[in-house]
Amino acid sequence: MKGIRKRVTIGFMSIVTLLFFSGMVSLFELGHLSTDAEAILDNSHRNMELAKGMFSSLHKQNYAVAEVAVLGSASSDSLSREGLIYLENSLAAAYDLSKGGAHLDSLTVTVAELRRLTNEMLAALNDTLPSSFDRVWYNDVYMPVSSKVSEQINDYMSATHEGLTTRAEQLDHNAYRAVMPVLISLLVMIAIVLMLYYFITIYCVNPVLSLRKSLADWLAFRLPFAPKSECRDELLELKEDIETLINQSKQTKA
Repeated sequence: MKGIRKRVTIGFMSIVTLLFFSGMVSLFELGHLSTDAEAILDNSHRNMELAKGMFSSLHKQNYAVAEVAVLGSASSDSLSREGLIYLENSLAAAYDLSKGGAHLDSLTVTVAELRRLTNEMLAALNDTLPSSFDRVWYNDVYMPVSSKVSEQINDYMSATHEGLTTRAEQLDHNAYRAVMPVLISLLVMIAIVLMLYYFITIYCVNPVLSLRKSLADWLAFRLPFAPKSECRDELLELKEDIETLINQSKQTKA
């Protein structure tokens, strides 16, 4: 392969190669983008479900403790235990999902205090002595801890939302990074196409037109065959072949 064919082939193969690699890079980045988006949505959904579960279990716990401490209903002790277990399980799942954090550490400590108070109340159910776990205890001792748990669950939700916002901003940055190779490739391809246009026009189109015009002038008016454009490679060979034919034609007529 030589001359014009080689240059044209190299030019178009450069475009194809650039398109292929830019497409692969964009697909790779878009794959990461899709994975990150799915992870953000999944984490958001799971965090909301865990927070909802903690609020629900805390509500059941408060209701059961009120039944036992205020109304003296010992039948609600199992509901209180179930509420605490579900609250602690939800907290453990949130801790694993978020990989810890100051807000969850504080919530863990407060939930442990809530369990201590509840266990002390439940342990006094079988005591024949007058119980100190009454309405005053519920309002002055238990509810402040329960309210603190509720506030810290809200803090956990707020911290989770802030973390998702940060990840969403990173996702937006990754989107630009995924598109950037395509934009760069587009600019490079425009430059290559313009160069190919210039090359084909200067070294192919103009010499062919010049050869055609000069040959037409010789056929019509017997003007000397002298193309004005510079011919190279295959076109130079074509010009020499035409000159050979013209010379042979002159010799034949002579």
